[in-house]
Amino acid sequence: MAGLVQGKVAIVTGGSSGIGRATSLIFAREGAKVVVADVLVEGGEETVSLIKAAGGEAVFIRTDMAKPADVEAMVQKAVSAYGRLDCAHNNAGIEGATGRTADYKEADWDRVIQINLTGVWLCMKYEIQQMLKQGGGAIVNTASDAGLLGVPQMPAYVASKHGVVGLTKTAALEYAKSGIRVNAVCPGVIKTPMVDRITGQRPGRAERMTAAEPVGRMGKPEEIGEAVVWLCSEAASFVTGLPMPVDGGVAAQ
Repeated sequence: MAGLVQGKVAIVTGGSSGIGRATSLIFAREGAKVVVADVLVEGGEETVSLIKAAGGEAVFIRTDMAKPADVEAMVQKAVSAYGRLDCAHNNAGIEGATGRTADYKEADWDRVIQINLTGVWLCMKYEIQQMLKQGGGAIVNTASDAGLLGVPQMPAYVASKHGVVGLTKTAALEYAKSGIRVNAVCPGVIKTPMVDRITGQRPGRAERMTAAEPVGRMGKPEEIGEAVVWLCSEAASFVTGLPMPVDGGVAAQ
């Protein structure tokens, strides 16, 4: 039986670990050729190896999402490798430093916004240009529950993820009649290296974050990946402009 995205070509940014790796593997499982992009070479190449070991097809492209030339080249290389671009999961992001709004350092703010928001915009800019040439495509951005809610001590991260939600809705409206769908996933607390770093900063934080989940556990990276691939598939052909919580019920509170 054909997979959800059989024969399609997909870019996944931040594909070296966590949600990006899980999504890359699911894209491949569902029949896509996968372009894994990340600034971290070792992890990205390992993701490609895992895909190939499972019988899939993938390539790795080193990409720094803070550099416009890198992002433009990423899309060009993807098209050179596989001839087109059907799906994109713009997932690369950082948590950045913590601190109250009035105490936050400008350099920390600039770095988070550059990667999490400007980086997503750059990806969309060049992905959409390619998809317009082809007559369509599907994009899913990684926002966060922090793109729907406030989170104390993370002003830049929250601002960046709210920005991703707004950018997703705007692009969805702009390109709806061009056959390009644009959605976002809003993960809750997911067991990833990023969350491990956050919880490792303070004793008991992992337990508090887990307790905040109505389902009583952290999510798994593949649970986000399944939603991303579904949103990119024809099963979601009437879905665009949606910031989809995949969060165990957090945003429902």
